[in-house]
Order: sequence, then structure tokens, then C-alpha cells
Amino acid sequence: MPPLRIFLAEALGTAILITGGVGTAVFDADRAGVLGVALAFGFSLLAAAYLIGPVSGCHINPAITAAMVAARKTDVRLVPAYLGGQVVGGLFGALLIWSIGQGKAGFTAMDQNGKSTIVSVSETGFASNGYGAHSPDHYNLAAVLLAEAVATAVFTLIVLATTARDFPVAMGGLVAGISLTLVHLVTIPVSNTSVNPARSLATAVFQHGWALDQLWVFIVFPLFGGLLVGIAWRALSPTQATVAEVGEQTPDVPRS
Repeated sequence: MPPLRIFLAEALGTAILITGGVGTAVFDADRAGVLGVALAFGFSLLAAAYLIGPVSGCHINPAITAAMVAARKTDVRLVPAYLGGQVVGGLFGALLIWSIGQGKAGFTAMDQNGKSTIVSVSETGFASNGYGAHSPDHYNLAAVLLAEAVATAVFTLIVLATTARDFPVAMGGLVAGISLTLVHLVTIPVSNTSVNPARSLATAVFQHGWALDQLWVFIVFPLFGGLLVGIAWRALSPTQATVAEVGEQTPDVPRS
């Protein structure tokens, strides 16, 4: 698969994930609640998987790409196209949300001097991920990094399972979407749920304060969880994990 097509597909898919999931959290969290936000992320992944899955496999998540490379299901030479598309698509999705928000009085993505006098997105940090005072239920750093690493590992394991030769191809996007919903239901109170460095980067850039300071957690530990699972999958399923040539596995399996 040409790297440019992968880049464009991943950018589109990540933009859909951010616009649908983060957009719900930013614009409608009070009415949607935790369940609604979790479903928004799951449905966004589901839609993206069936849209771009035949092109790139719909990773739309650096942790998934890391796992696919470690499991030898994605050629390492395609990593720049995947990661570049995910970062660009995530930032575009966040920019779209921020731009729409400018149409509402009092909307701001950034705290002013650490305080907010208007009930706006600044109170939720533009749906950014955080720990301590910036965790929705004030979980500490140790709890957040454990939750992110484990949740990413479980999610990645499920996604890898959808690439098995005997797994029904048409079900891949559905399983991935349901799994992402479950992960959000468990971890939104803990860290506002990342399990995706591109998602965390996109919102942190627009929050522009504490979210950037804490961003390292939501890059390092999701990547750690994904890599760990990818290596384990390769060791336990060597016959299913090998890709004969560049891009062979990606065109026909919708996944995250």
C-alpha cells in the first residue's frame, strides 16, 4: 500500500475519532454523560474502521501501530506514514472542534491564570487527559499510568485478535468499537481515557497548559502497553503474525 494513501487514510480516520469522541466530550458531556462519551468514541472508531479499514487497516492510534509493528503485521517502513497521519488528523479534528466552539460566548480551551469564571470547556481542559488534580476523580499518577498501560494492552490485544486468519473480517470494526467503548467506561473517571497518544496530543495542544505538562504519561504508557502486547502476540502466534510483504495485512481488516 503506498505510504501517501496510508497517511491520508489515517489522517481522515483519526480526525473522525477526535471529532466524534472528543467533540461529544467538549460540547455535550453534561447531557451525554460517561456512557454517551464512551459510545461516541466507540461509534467513531466503528465508522472509521469501515471507511478506511480497506486502505490502512484503521490503526488511528500510535499504540496500535506500535503493536502491529512489534507483531510483524505492519512493515516498519510504513510507520512514518501511520504516525504522521494520526498526528495530523488528530490536530485537525481538535482544530475543528475548537473552531466550532468559537461560535459560543465564553468558549475557551485554555485556563486563564489557572481559573475559570465562565462555565465553559476550560473547566474540563478541552477533554484533555490528566492525573492528580486534572483526573476527573482525582486519581494519582501511579493509578493513571497503570490504568492507561493495562487498558491499552487489553484493547490492543482485542484488536490484534481481529487480525487472526479465522476471524470474520466484517466483524473487526464492530469488535474494536465495542472494545473502545468498554475501555472508556472503565477509565474515563481515572484519566479521561487516552489509550491513544494522538488523541492526547490533539487535545493537549489546545488546552495549552497543564495538559501539555502531563502529556508524557499518555504517550509513554499507551505505547508501552501496545508494544508489550505486540511482542507477546508475536511470541505466542508466530504463524499468524508474519507479514510476507509491505502492507499485505492492512487492506482487508478493519481495526483500530
